Amino acid sequence: MTKTGITAPAMADAIARLRAAGCVFAEEEAAVLAGAASGPAALDAMISRRALGEPLEQIVGHADFCGVRVRLRPGVFVPRVRSELLVRLAADAVVPGSIVVDLCCGSGALGLAVLRRRPGVELHAADVDPVAVACARDNLRGNVYLGDLFDPLPGTLRGRVTVLLANVPYVATRHLPLLPAEARDHEPRTALDGGADGLDVFRAVVAGAPGWLAPGGIVLSEITEAQVAPAMDALRAAGLHADLRYDEDLEARVALGQKLVGPVR
Repeated sequence: MTKTGITAPAMADAIARLRAAGCVFAEEEAAVLAGAASGPAALDAMISRRALGEPLEQIVGHADFCGVRVRLRPGVFVPRVRSELLVRLAADAVVPGSIVVDLCCGSGALGLAVLRRRPGVELHAADVDPVAVACARDNLRGNVYLGDLFDPLPGTLRGRVTVLLANVPYVATRHLPLLPAEARDHEPRTALDGGADGLDVFRAVVAGAPGWLAPGGIVLSEITEAQVAPAMDALRAAGLHADLRYDEDLEARVALGQKLVGPVR
């Protein structure tokens, strides 16, 4: 029996219920839920929520991402492991005093992870979803704004941003029904739906990025393999140097656009 009164039979029942619901890692998930539960009744309620498809991270109220514990609220996008590539690229590009902007910030996970690696940066974050903004404010120290893309950012940041992190929604609208129920039913559509080819929001960010980036500054955004060519075209059309970064282990692709001082080649 645990300190909260959760017995071994209760744990066995929790594992069985999670397995029956299709949870592949039932034992691990039961342990996480038991660790977060205040007692047997709370665990029972949590198991019921998980069996109905609610993301584990939303149920326990946090996600462990890229070396940081990120607070989560129900209905907020859960950070994905593959987004660690965005964090690494951002952290490698900044020094203390650099300005980092996290657009479409969701819970603020990306910005929080960059801050952990580079504590001296000046971080700003924004999202169009009020629930996500409230969650990001749980995780970040100030400078979290509510609004559409660049609209809520302070004008004083124009031309001064070293890294523009933009983990935009990039699922093509027709593919939304194919997403796992965890995402489809429990994460906001605004965090998933990228339009006809998944690049509508990406193109809007890229088009506005040059006005906010400092010379040499970069914009970073996740894309899929099928989106590589049009994403590179969008970066070049905005006058940015276009590059693609890939991590085989994470199966992650990041489109990188850099604002150069001279002509783009």
